[in-house]
Amino acid sequence: MARRSKEERKRQIMDEALKLFSKEGFFEVTIADIAKALGMSVGNLYNYFSSKEALAKELILYISKLLGNEIRKINLEPITTKEKIKKIVQFYFYTAKERPELIEYFLRIYLSHREVFKNGCEGMICVGPFVTEIMIFFEEGVRSGELRDQDFFSAFGLFMGYLGGMVFLMGEGMLPNDIEYYIDDISQNIYLALKQ
Repeated sequence: MARRSKEERKRQIMDEALKLFSKEGFFEVTIADIAKALGMSVGNLYNYFSSKEALAKELILYISKLLGNEIRKINLEPITTKEKIKKIVQFYFYTAKERPELIEYFLRIYLSHREVFKNGCEGMICVGPFVTEIMIFFEEGVRSGELRDQDFFSAFGLFMGYLGGMVFLMGEGMLPNDIEYYIDDISQNIYLALKQ
């Protein structure tokens, strides 16, 4: 019971940190700010995370696992690659809308402040679960003959560029329609850009 309670408290800290980092910025938020928002002492928070940087790394790994698990479910479905693209786009846009702090953290903290993640998150280490599932998606698409064989990073950049760009526009309030309005067009554009 105590173990579950400690894990629940750790998750509460992570959720609050995600919200604060995404809204205020990584360098503007202190451990004291996170502790205050949770009604706990700074010393107690340090029982869960040894530093703000350790918390930052744990958060990106958490997000990567969460996104990777959802992509894995899509990868396992007996549907076409085109249908998988649409499901990935739907899931990503839904996540950006319902839990914007997850995508905001990835786009605005992880990608923008690489110096925070240099020790222990080099390369793709901390985003491995997500990247691995996207890699599997591409490999299966090529194997089925639906996608052309191309450099992974070119394909990954194209796919994530579309998704990240749309989520950025949504976050800036620049889209004239709800982000879900664009699912079909974005899915079709990605498919056409990657297909044989």
